[in-house]
Amino acid sequence: MQVTRIEELDKTRSKVYLDGEFAFVLYKGELRQHQIREESELPQDIYELIMEEVLPKRAKMRAMHLLQKKEYTVAQLRDKLNQGWYPPQIVETALQYVESFHYTDDLRYAVQYIAIHEGDRSRRRIEQDLAGKGIARETICDAWRTWEEQGGAQDEVQMMRKLLEKRHFDPEKADFAERRKQAAFLMRKGFRVEDIQRILSFT
Repeated sequence: MQVTRIEELDKTRSKVYLDGEFAFVLYKGELRQHQIREESELPQDIYELIMEEVLPKRAKMRAMHLLQKKEYTVAQLRDKLNQGWYPPQIVETALQYVESFHYTDDLRYAVQYIAIHEGDRSRRRIEQDLAGKGIARETICDAWRTWEEQGGAQDEVQMMRKLLEKRHFDPEKADFAERRKQAAFLMRKGFRVEDIQRILSFT
């Protein structure tokens, strides 16, 4: 393999291209240590050292550091590692590592998310949020079932009433235009049209 290009990424790191394609990012000290220069051959043993030891260890540490600050879904953590320019196989190795210790668990994440937002977001909105975080539909369904088995319950009609109270909505004084305005607000929250129509008393 030939080092065809070395491109500075920031003050401490550089992107290394092998045979014309991006391969990985190394610290400048590592480039000097392994004598990696443009238009030079990269020995196979050095390449294996980088791909099997240096980068996997770094990606695992990065994943652990991120998870210490907050919980991520698998998809979110993958995106974060991809932003660090780790090769795809290194990213997957790091994900498997943290998952083996149950540091990432999409089902647990989804159940916790439901529990946190059960009182301020509709089921549809919660499902949209979770899907946007990269959680599979099947896992979302399992999360609802787990949450319900743990005693969770959601009353969307009561939730809408509380939201409307905060907005000082008075059903006895509201005209059609006001009702339509509040209906649009509730629809954006993900509530079902039939429930919205019932609670706003559209005729």
